[in-house]
Amino acid sequence: MNEGRKQALNLLKTSKGQIEGIIKMIEEERYCVDISKQILSVLGLLKKANLIILDQHIKSCVKDAILEGSGDEKIDEIINILDKYVK
Repeated sequence: MNEGRKQALNLLKTSKGQIEGIIKMIEEERYCVDISKQILSVLGLLKKANLIILDQHIKSCVKDAILEGSGDEKIDEIINILDKYVK
């Protein structure tokens, strides 16, 4: 596993722990704004993990496909992901 994937994995594991904490906060009927802040924190971690994965994909799979002359499909995949990301 490369360093980028390790970073993404750690972010996802942290997110998992925070989500478990959020569930507990809801079960304990904690203050809504505090819950919302924690949800936003998890969203930030998930976005960061996603960007790391996409960065790795572009630097490996997309780069290799372009060098092999078949990059259009990989570029289209990235465009589709970015389209979903900005919505």
